[in-house]
Amino acid sequence: MFYYVLKYVLLGPLLRLLFRPRIEGLEHIPASGAAIVAGNHLSFSDHFLMPAVLKRRITFLAKAEYFTGPGIKGRLTAAFFHSVGQIPVDRSGKEAGQAAIREGLGVLAKDELLGIYPEGTRSHDGRLYKGKVGVAVMALRAQVPVVPCAMIGTFEAQPPGKVVPRLHPVVIRFGEPLDFSRYAGMENEKAVLRAITDEIMYAILKLSGQEYVDRYAAVVKAEEEAAAKERTAGRRRPRLPLG
Repeated sequence: MFYYVLKYVLLGPLLRLLFRPRIEGLEHIPASGAAIVAGNHLSFSDHFLMPAVLKRRITFLAKAEYFTGPGIKGRLTAAFFHSVGQIPVDRSGKEAGQAAIREGLGVLAKDELLGIYPEGTRSHDGRLYKGKVGVAVMALRAQVPVVPCAMIGTFEAQPPGKVVPRLHPVVIRFGEPLDFSRYAGMENEKAVLRAITDEIMYAILKLSGQEYVDRYAAVVKAEEEAAAKERTAGRRRPRLPLG
């Protein structure tokens, strides 16, 4: 119930007023039945802008950190995500991927829309990164179409680390549903899962126009952070006197 109060009374109208998002391809979202909406992930705002423009309810797999933050802010954030039906997923440990797949399949089994970001995390630099194969596993097991989606302008509106978004033109673009029924029964084939995931990411790429990086975002971000720490440590290291 609170989901629809936010969507139609509180948050939805405010987001439309502030960002005035241009919506393209909304007709590609199935009017009924289960489907996966797979999008790029550029900003925290993505969680709110896409649901605000869809006619149907959509459930996202959200990282568990949104539900476990400390203090009043943490409790408010957890309450908000719970109230709008988002599902916490622990991304640590070997079972993290399987847990996400189980939760996602549960949503699809109820003939609902499932929102997922195949990159697995927000892009830290605005580029599109290699997708993880969980989206392919769910598409095959649930036998549902995948609708690619591109969020454009949300990185500029609210880049990582910025709490209050700035006003910036936003485009939300949906592509034609992708049908993978030709791969039915092959969800355990690694090559098939990679091919499906790459096809989904290419569809998102065509919609978004981003620069593509054929590596996982989390790996690249960790490498860049480690390099930055090394440079900082080097600048702080005292120089030995000469002679």
